[in-house]
Amino acid sequence: MTSRRRPGMSENGPDGGAGNDEANQTPQHDERSFFAETRPGKSRSRQVDPQAAPQADASARDNAGTEHYHGHRDRLRRRFREGGDRALADYELLELLLFRLIPRRDTKPIAKALLARFGSLPEVLGAPVHLLTEVTGVGESVATDLKLVAAIAHRMLKGELKGRQVLGSWSSVIEYCRAAMAFEAREQFRILFLDKKNALIADEIQQTGTVDHTPVYPREVVKRALELSATAIILVHNHPSGDPTPSRADIEMTKLIIDTARPLGITVHDHIIIGKDGHASLKGLKLI
Repeated sequence: MTSRRRPGMSENGPDGGAGNDEANQTPQHDERSFFAETRPGKSRSRQVDPQAAPQADASARDNAGTEHYHGHRDRLRRRFREGGDRALADYELLELLLFRLIPRRDTKPIAKALLARFGSLPEVLGAPVHLLTEVTGVGESVATDLKLVAAIAHRMLKGELKGRQVLGSWSSVIEYCRAAMAFEAREQFRILFLDKKNALIADEIQQTGTVDHTPVYPREVVKRALELSATAIILVHNHPSGDPTPSRADIEMTKLIIDTARPLGITVHDHIIIGKDGHASLKGLKLI
């Protein structure tokens, strides 16, 4: 079958396109590229390569569903604007966030899959990138953006503590530590360094260990406190198992740090253990 040559086209076709009239002279992939490059609202009268039809059908199905999930997205945004986060379930908040990260997909199944995999919204944001990407629909860029949101939230909580009297904002301290450590896969030992007014000077991770052990060196703890001119410290570490109950080793190590710091005028206010299931205060339990 022959066809007319399009105006402005040479026998070899335009630059960068496919245009020979004979199918056996033009590679199929070039033909598919040519027909795919149509402008919105325009259609070509020529017959499309049958092998490209499945792609066209999939595109048509996507367009058919666009109106549905755009309406859903608008309704969810309106509920959030009018009622704040209390108006939405956890999966809906996560879905609302994923709207921005995955603009052309129904994100409800992805949000529910993330919550099913990790258990809660904080655990989703606390999960490492390599585990997030195991969930269908979550690529590395989406996982990185979720970690960015977690980092911003953590920075906000830290900003609320910076320069404030920490002992008078104990609930904020716990909230900050939970956001920072509760969902880590390995133990971390961190220290909050305080000045003479018990305001936060610095928050530093001193050691990172295994799933159930972190090496702690009392001399290094005290040395760093002196470098920062801190007069008091709060010790914090996490239990990846989820149970914040202090172990005998936790208690003995805390007492050793207290005995090392006291002669140098450094007070250990508390040792907080953070777990997914809550937290424990050694001072509150009268263990120190």
